Amino acid sequence: MPRRVLCHFKWVTEKKESSAQTLTEVQDCFSASSLLGGRFSLTSVLGESKLEVTTNSCLPGRHRQAKRKGIPRKLVIIAACVILLSVPVLAQTSDLIGRADASFDRWSGSFSFSTYEAQLRKALSLYEEALPSVLTDELQTRSHVLNRLAQGYFELGMAYLTNRDEQEEAYGKGKDYALASLRLDPIFVETEKESFRAALRSASDMKAIFWYGNNLGRYLNFHMLTAILGGMKDVQASFERALELDPSYLGGGPGRALGSFLAQVPAFMGGDKDKARAALDSAIKIHPAFIENYVDIADYIARPAKNWGLFCGEMKIALAKGSDEVAMATWPLYNALALQRAQDLAAAHPCGN
Repeated sequence: MPRRVLCHFKWVTEKKESSAQTLTEVQDCFSASSLLGGRFSLTSVLGESKLEVTTNSCLPGRHRQAKRKGIPRKLVIIAACVILLSVPVLAQTSDLIGRADASFDRWSGSFSFSTYEAQLRKALSLYEEALPSVLTDELQTRSHVLNRLAQGYFELGMAYLTNRDEQEEAYGKGKDYALASLRLDPIFVETEKESFRAALRSASDMKAIFWYGNNLGRYLNFHMLTAILGGMKDVQASFERALELDPSYLGGGPGRALGSFLAQVPAFMGGDKDKARAALDSAIKIHPAFIENYVDIADYIARPAKNWGLFCGEMKIALAKGSDEVAMATWPLYNALALQRAQDLAAAHPCGN
């Protein structure tokens, strides 16, 4: 049976330079297709027309047989050649993403906060190198790479960067990558034309909307006018939508993000301490080992209210989790950061005194 390959000619015809170079190398009857065993069948879509090309014993000097429907033979050759050339490119892209995933990994083996920064930076570099080679119709792969970039830049800025300009740049990149991921969904794009906030509230990619909200929230610390003019409402809309889609993500991440947001922003921008506490409590129920949940209650709710009983109770739990190796290994990066916050808070406010 002939081998069948799907090809999108719209993409092929945009690669004119690559196609022309290929044609000089292919002498007769798709001679390069002999690499595919001498029989080559191609099915493609061009607008609404379809094409099938079959070649038998396709070697230089041999007779070629082709069935074509409304598309020139030259375009057929270009498509076939580009497919052949794309094989090593696709393999290289897959390798880059695999290496990026391995570098991003923080669960395999022991975790060191100080050395993980280099791993994270390497992962971001590899993801960015791979991204241009991911075809636009490979939605799952593009979404994975874009969402990892959005998460990675948020974590780089939040965990490691101290220079304000570098932080702003990191959160800006994370925000833009998350938005690019959201725009892979044509429904989001159409809704955005009418209302960006409505598009956020109807987004279907939970990871993209979650990391968009997180990066935007940090980015707005450097752009207060944008925050006041509606940016903070976009952050809240993002967290609320993420909570609807998957409250369990990242150890109750959507509830924790929403609770932290509501606890810190003033009331006229949507802040609400009671709703914040409820959201953080819900995150604790989802994953009790995530230390940040307890620290946020102590830092953003108990401490401003001088509720030292609540403060001490949450600090006690957080510090106890920090001495639990299993708990620390469950969320190594975030628990390392939260434990340091807990220790700093406890030193500044020794059980509320």
